[in-house]
Amino acid sequence: MASPTQTKSNSGVEKHADINWDELGFDLVPADYINYGEKYADVNWDELGFSLTPTDYMFEMKCSQGEEFSQGNLIPYGKIELSPAATILNIGQGLFEGLKAYRREDGHIVLFRPEQNAMRMKMGAERMCMISPSVEQFIDAVKQTVLANKRWVPPPGKGSLYIRPLLMGSGSFLAVAPSPEYTFLVYTSPVGNYYKGTGTPINLIVEDKLHRATPGGAGGVKTIANYSPVLQALTQAKSKGFSDVLFLDAKTGQNIEEVTLCNIFIVKDKIISTPATLGTILPGVTRKSIIDIALDFGFQVEERVIPVEELMDADEVFCTGTAVVVNPVGSVTYQGIRVEYKTGVEAVSQKLCAMLTGIQTGRIEDKMGWRVKID
Repeated sequence: MASPTQTKSNSGVEKHADINWDELGFDLVPADYINYGEKYADVNWDELGFSLTPTDYMFEMKCSQGEEFSQGNLIPYGKIELSPAATILNIGQGLFEGLKAYRREDGHIVLFRPEQNAMRMKMGAERMCMISPSVEQFIDAVKQTVLANKRWVPPPGKGSLYIRPLLMGSGSFLAVAPSPEYTFLVYTSPVGNYYKGTGTPINLIVEDKLHRATPGGAGGVKTIANYSPVLQALTQAKSKGFSDVLFLDAKTGQNIEEVTLCNIFIVKDKIISTPATLGTILPGVTRKSIIDIALDFGFQVEERVIPVEELMDADEVFCTGTAVVVNPVGSVTYQGIRVEYKTGVEAVSQKLCAMLTGIQTGRIEDKMGWRVKID
C-alpha cells in the first residue's frame, strides 16, 4: 500500500495528516479539511467562553481629516501607539462593531450579513463627525483579517470567531473638535457563549434609576461612549445574582428599551413585540434578522413602545445580539417583583434561534442571501 500523504510543518519536519489510517474506507476526505497539525490554533475549544484570546493578525487603515480611507494592511496583533491627546481618549470619539465568522461542516468559513455592520458604522460615523471606511473597504478588511486568522476559527459547533472592527479618532487635539486623523482597526478572538451555558435562561433586573441613553443622544449608534455608563448598574445587578440589566426610557421611565448589550423581545398570545428603534435603541443586526425570520414563519411582529407592565405580563421574553445570539430570559425582576417566563424546546425563541444559527453556520439553506463565503 502506498504510504500516506505527508506535509511539512513550520519546523520542516514531515508529518502525516491527522487520519486514522487503520479505519480508512472509501469515503471522501477533503484535502483542505485534513488536520495537518496547523489547521487549528492550540485552544481548548470545549472550554471556550466569551473572553479575549489574542490571534495572529489585525488590520489597520488610516486617513486624515478631509481625505478618504485608502489602502490598509495586515499587521501582527499587538499594542498600538496613541498620543495622550488622541480624541478617542479625551472625548470618546470612537465606534465599534461586532460580527462573527463561522466554520461550516465542509470546512469553509462564512460571515453573516457584514454589509449591515458596515452600514451601521457609516451611520454612526456621521453622528460622531468621523470619517468612515466604505462598505466595500469594511467588508474587505474583515475578510482579510479572518483569513489571516483562519486557524483561530473554531471547529463546527464549538463557537465562532468574533470580529471587532474599531473606528477611532487617533489624531491629537486639545479642544473639543473632530480628530485630525482616524484609524480603522479590525481584530478577532475565538469565542463561545456570552452567558454561561448554551441557551441557558438569564435573569434580568429592570433598572429604574440609571439610564443607558437619552432622546437626542447617541444611543442609536454603536459609539464606545454608550457602554461604560451601564457598568454601574450592571455591576450592582451581578452582585445581586442577576445576569444582566434591562433599561427603561429616560423620558418617562415607563417603557422598556434595551439590555446592556442586546435587544429585547416579548411574546404574548403569539404576537412578537420589540421596542422600536427611535434614536435611543441600537438597531441590532441580529434583531433585524430575527424579525425577518419571525415574519417568514408567519408570526405577527410589532415594533413599538412597550410599557414595562406588558413585559411583566408576557408569556415569553428573549434577547438578541451578535454576542448573545438569541437567548431566552427566565425571569425579570422589577421593583422587587419577580416574573418567570416560558423557556425550553417549545419556546418561540428556540425555534427562531435554531433557524438563525442554522443559516449562520450553513446547516440550513440561506434563502435570505445573508451568508458571505470568504474562502
